[in-house]
Amino acid sequence: MLASEYARKLISAEDAAKLVKSGDWVEYGMGLCQPVAFDAALAARKDELRNVGIRGLMSVRPLAVVEQVEDRGAIAYSSWHFSSQERRWSGEGRCDYIPMSYRFQPEIYRKALDVDVALVNTPPMDKHGYFNFSLTNSSTMAFLEKAKIVIMEVNEALPRTCGGFEECIHLRDVDYIIEGGNHPLVELPSAEPAEVDLRIAEHIVRQMKDGSVIQLGVGGIPNSVGTLIAQSDLKDLGMHTEMLVDAYLALHKVGKLTNAKKRVDRHKGVWTFCLGSRDLYEWVADNPGLASCPVNYTNSPDVMGQNDNLVTINSCIEADFSGQVSSESSSTRQISGTGGQLDFVNGSFVSNGGKSFICMASTFKDKEGRVTSRIVPTLPQGEVVTAPRSQVHQLVTEWGCAVMVGCSKKERCERIIGLAHPDFRDELFRDAEAMGLLRRSEGKVSA
Repeated sequence: MLASEYARKLISAEDAAKLVKSGDWVEYGMGLCQPVAFDAALAARKDELRNVGIRGLMSVRPLAVVEQVEDRGAIAYSSWHFSSQERRWSGEGRCDYIPMSYRFQPEIYRKALDVDVALVNTPPMDKHGYFNFSLTNSSTMAFLEKAKIVIMEVNEALPRTCGGFEECIHLRDVDYIIEGGNHPLVELPSAEPAEVDLRIAEHIVRQMKDGSVIQLGVGGIPNSVGTLIAQSDLKDLGMHTEMLVDAYLALHKVGKLTNAKKRVDRHKGVWTFCLGSRDLYEWVADNPGLASCPVNYTNSPDVMGQNDNLVTINSCIEADFSGQVSSESSSTRQISGTGGQLDFVNGSFVSNGGKSFICMASTFKDKEGRVTSRIVPTLPQGEVVTAPRSQVHQLVTEWGCAVMVGCSKKERCERIIGLAHPDFRDELFRDAEAMGLLRRSEGKVSA
C-alpha cells in the first residue's frame, strides 16, 4: 500500500513548480533542508509568475530563485535569519529580512501566516511511510500544517535523525514527492580558535561546573568555548541548544557530554537544527542520544530552565554603556537575525545555578583598517537592540567578564568600560562624563 501511494504522489520538479501560482506564498524551510531541484524548476518559471513570495532562512546553498531571478516583482525571497550569502543578497537588494524571536516562529506560522506551497528536502521515506526532517526540525511541522500543498524533495545524502518530536511527517500527509537525487551536503567546518576567542572562553569556562548544561550559539567564540571545555577537567556535561555544532561532537569524543545530570530530557542532547562538518552529520545520523525537537520546545525558557546549571553562550556585535546588546545589525544594515539569543538569556536566568554570557572581542578593524571599539557610549542610530539592558546577565570580552543584572546605570557604565580595550578606556570615560554617567572625582575605570 505504501509503495503504490508513493508512486501515485511521485512528480517531477518541473511539474511540482507548475503548482505555484502568481500571488502564492512558498515555504523553503531552512539550511540543508531547502529544496534543490524544485528551486531550479521554479526559477525557470520567472517570466510566467508575478508576486510569488518565498520564505526561508540560513540558506547555505545558492538559490536559483534569488540568483537567476532579477525581477523581485516575479519571485521575491525573504529570510528569517541571514546566512552569509543571504546577507550578501540583501546588500544587493535581492533578499528581505523578516524579524522574529526564534522560539515563536512555529506559532507565527500557525496563527498569522498563509502558506500555499511548502517544500522540505528529506532523506528517503522509511519502511513505515515517514519522511524525516533530518538536520532541520525548527518550525518545519508548523509550516507544513498550514500549507495547502505539501511537497517532499528526497535527497539521499541527508541523514535520518531521531526525535524528540515533530521530526517527521507521514506519507498520508504529503501531497507530492520529488526524487531529487543525491546532492552533497554543504559543510561548515569550525575554524581554529583565535587567541582572543580563547581568552574570552577562559573567562567563561572558569565559571562552569561539572554537570552544567550547555547552549552554544552561532559563531567562532561559542565554538572556542566548546574547544576549551573539551580540554578542561569538567565532566558529565549536558546539551540543550538550538544549533547542533561540532563543539558538541568534540565534547562527546572526550567523554564529557553524557547528559546524565539533566533534569529534563535526561541522557539526551536536545537540538533543533544542525550545521557543521561531515563528521557531525555522521554523528547525528540515527543517534538515539540526540533528540531533534521543534524550536518552540528547544528555545522555551520554561523548558530549558528546568535544567540546573544551564550555561548559555552567545556572541554579539557591540554593546553600549547601558548594557544594551546588538547581535544582528550594524546600524541599519542587517547582519544576521534575532534568532534565539534572548530565549537562552532568559532560560538561563530561570535555571537553578544558570548563567548567561554574551561575548565579543573588544575591538574590530573597519573597512579602512582602523581598530574600533565594540564598546560604545550609545548604539548607532538604527541599530537593532537584540538583548535589552534589563535582560543581559553577563558581558564578556578578552579583558574580563562583567555582571550586569541588578546594577545601576553608573555601575553598568563602569563595568562595561572595564571590558573595553585599554587603548579606548580614557576616551570612553570622557564620553561617560559628558553623558553625566560618571564623574572624574569618582576615579577612572580599570581593567
